[in-house]
Amino acid sequence: MKTINNRLFKFMMSLYRRYYNRFLPRWYVLVFDVLVIYFSFFVAYALRVNLQLAIIPLDVVTMKAAFTTLVYLACMYIYRSYSGIIRHTGLNEIARVFQATGTAFGVLLVAALASQTTGLKVTFIPGYAVVLIHFLVAFFVLTGSRIIIKTIFHRMVRANSKLKRRVIIFGAGAAGMVTRSALLQDQQTDYQVMAFLDDNVSKTGKMLDGIPVLLPKKVFSNGFIDESRADQLIIAVQHLDLERRKELIEKGLEHQLEIRVMPPVRDWINGKLSATQLRRARIEELMERPPIKLGAEHVARELKGKVVLVTGAAGSIGSGIVRQVITYHPKMLILLDQAESALYDLQFEINHSPELKPYAHLAEYMIGSVCDLARMKKLFSTFGPEIIYHAAAYKHVPLMEDNPYEAVAVNVMGTRNMANLAMKYGARKFVMVSTDKAVNPTNVMGASKRIAEIYVQSINEGHTQFITTRFGNVLDSNGSVIPLFRKQIEQGGPVTVTHRDITRYFMMIPEACSLVLEAGAMSQGREIFVFDMGDAVRIYDLATRMIQLSGYVPGKDIMIKETGLRPGEKLYEELLSNSENTLPTHHPKILRAQVTIYGRKEVIKHLNDLEAMLATGDNFSLVRKMKEIVPEFLSNNSVYEVLDQTRQEA
Repeated sequence: MKTINNRLFKFMMSLYRRYYNRFLPRWYVLVFDVLVIYFSFFVAYALRVNLQLAIIPLDVVTMKAAFTTLVYLACMYIYRSYSGIIRHTGLNEIARVFQATGTAFGVLLVAALASQTTGLKVTFIPGYAVVLIHFLVAFFVLTGSRIIIKTIFHRMVRANSKLKRRVIIFGAGAAGMVTRSALLQDQQTDYQVMAFLDDNVSKTGKMLDGIPVLLPKKVFSNGFIDESRADQLIIAVQHLDLERRKELIEKGLEHQLEIRVMPPVRDWINGKLSATQLRRARIEELMERPPIKLGAEHVARELKGKVVLVTGAAGSIGSGIVRQVITYHPKMLILLDQAESALYDLQFEINHSPELKPYAHLAEYMIGSVCDLARMKKLFSTFGPEIIYHAAAYKHVPLMEDNPYEAVAVNVMGTRNMANLAMKYGARKFVMVSTDKAVNPTNVMGASKRIAEIYVQSINEGHTQFITTRFGNVLDSNGSVIPLFRKQIEQGGPVTVTHRDITRYFMMIPEACSLVLEAGAMSQGREIFVFDMGDAVRIYDLATRMIQLSGYVPGKDIMIKETGLRPGEKLYEELLSNSENTLPTHHPKILRAQVTIYGRKEVIKHLNDLEAMLATGDNFSLVRKMKEIVPEFLSNNSVYEVLDQTRQEA
């Protein structure tokens, strides 16, 4: 018997492989349905006479069967109940079969009623009982045959699938069932749903399509995952609290589950979800914080109808500011950047994305460098910007350590150009985007940003208000560790971290940009605002989590390699120097730093000296002068450490 079963299975699998990509023509399906209707009429008549086959008048019954089949055929043609792909039969196909058979049943019932009430004895019209029995038998066979064929097909698909997954779905509602249906439709992987999880106690302990619904805390604590050998957790709840989402992802990673997330309904292809659309959970979902509640009214009041300039508009922060500012209906938004390709990409996004396209007419694009004073004068004289968000800067620590000239030219002199022009042309506000690396700087980049901070604070006179915003690393920004780690994981590793204990503060791009707008709106000038960055994140832990979220085991599938601190890099970033304190503001995530304000004449002299040194091209002279302006600038892991030793000896 076992041998026969094996041979039958092999025969079925050979048929499956041969006809896998072929589909029955719809006329074949129609012929099958017609035959079902015709022969089921004889079954119905036999049931009507209690299976006393000897008393059945075969010639009369054949005539009635033919008439009944013609009525059903007409209704099937009208409703196209034969047009669905049987292997993918769903509720819509079943509904069409019911419409066709139900309409035919109704027509035959009316015909039988008319025949009875008028007294006409029409031989080919069946009686009430046979019409009803035939409808039930026909509908049962038509739908049952479709479901059986679909089940056999999917069984063969699963048997032929090389990849098999045991899945737990969080969400025992409509979204969970849609997810399960999508998994069953997948022809590449054999998915077996082991359980539905739900926080709703009233659902737990019940069965959903034969699958148990369980409380998450019981599943993650009583050995269920080990017993079921589940290897994947799918979060199918669309609007889940951030903290709850983080908790589920963390629990899944603890049990070495691959975490997948259902995408928003708007991202489904043709309104349908497929298994391939279930994306991996991202590291951002573990680090995301609740959305910031902005004082939208006063930010709108600040920006509406104004000419706004964003420098470095194509960068991570600059483009984030652009996306938010443009929705506040400025009179004009000038996007300035020297990176042609990046600015083109942003222009394309604004012109074509549904969210930004309505505001595209407000944008003016300019290619140019903040170091080009003549070009910047032309910009200010032509457009007269009233509010400036200055995000243009070089930010990469090791590169600036090797190129102090560019750090000073762009971050210091470029900022000076824009600040001076803002005053000259009567801008209302100048908001500078700074960095936590400006605090107790250990590298050229951080020191250049601190000098820029000192300058914009020292010239805060007259009509223009100068504001500085200071925050840490931004997730997924250009040059951040997230894209780097992601690329290294895709290449099979190793993932490189500079030091096992290095930590950094992180924010999401929209969060950082929202706080920049809020700080700019609340400021009275000459302030440095520090953003609440939350807790510092250990980069080694970040790398570990990203490897796990990608479905690999750290240290086994993908190695983590320490490369040593880069030039100018320090283990811990700070948002305030030792001599600085903070004061609260009306926004809980924004603090006002109390910092030393330098005299304007002194700062201008320092910058003039620094500018003169640019002409020499001597990196050591430039950095020496930077250390003079920023006494707390102590180089770390850098060739410029020798300057600190000389200064101490002096």
